[in-house]
Amino acid sequence: MNDGWVRVAIGLGSNLDSPKLQIQRACATLQSLANTRWIGVSELVFSKPQGPQDQPDFVNAVCVLETLLTPIELLHTLQQIEQSQGRIKKRHWGERLIDLDILLYGEQQLVEPELVIPHPQIAQRDFVILPLAQIWPDAMIPGEGKVTDVLKRLTQHFVLTQSQEGKA
Repeated sequence: MNDGWVRVAIGLGSNLDSPKLQIQRACATLQSLANTRWIGVSELVFSKPQGPQDQPDFVNAVCVLETLLTPIELLHTLQQIEQSQGRIKKRHWGERLIDLDILLYGEQQLVEPELVIPHPQIAQRDFVILPLAQIWPDAMIPGEGKVTDVLKRLTQHFVLTQSQEGKA
């Protein structure tokens, strides 16, 4: 976009303290960000943990925004939202109150010490690709292709069926 606005995808996840409510709270905050325009959010997806299995199932979603923020400014803004909601990271891939990840920043690729775009595991996570395909089906994932093509290539599955959603 030549007017400075960049379309971005943000992954949201929670498995503690009313996860659906945590996702809704984060979305409400994202909708009110300065220098950012809200595009929309996917339906909620329920998934088993990717990391340690002795934790509750996750609730996930993907929202799409347009922003004037740089990738690092956006990262710091997302980290502030996580902190304001009370996020404490207990262990790697462990339980969390809220997790906000930059999945895509336009079609840019970025490798910085604190941020890699596109998100390094984006193409292996159905709980990210399914909602991303729903909300932004023509998104291009640098190095992977169109999101709908990535969806067809998924081999690992974490998303739960409706009958399995009871724990989330």
